[in-house]
Amino acid sequence: MAEYKLGEIEMRFADIIWNNEPLSSGELVKLCAEELSWKKSTTYTILRRVCERGLFQNKNGTVTSLVSKEEFRSMQSEKFIDDTFAGSLPKFLTAFTRRKRLSEKEIAQLQQIIAESQGNNTGS
Repeated sequence: MAEYKLGEIEMRFADIIWNNEPLSSGELVKLCAEELSWKKSTTYTILRRVCERGLFQNKNGTVTSLVSKEEFRSMQSEKFIDDTFAGSLPKFLTAFTRRKRLSEKEIAQLQQIIAESQGNNTGS
């Protein structure tokens, strides 16, 4: 399974790909030079690293994602809750709301998510 953890610089690099894909590896080199002040060799080193993790691919000189940004964020969130709160979403929400009150809009959004989840679970 792919490793779904990126450092800060790798995350900025991934964002460049997600925001511009599909793109040629040459275009990626130019964007990284502009946005990150990277040399070509640095870009290719980091590209190889994120491709080895199964997040992106560089096929015939075209760079695309294998995992969407949304899917990546979901996996990171799940791992954080698993590691920090023994996989318990209620424990996470309890800890989160101890210091930050939820707005009425946020409460309504959470209730909608729960209702949709219950609807998805009834057909199983």
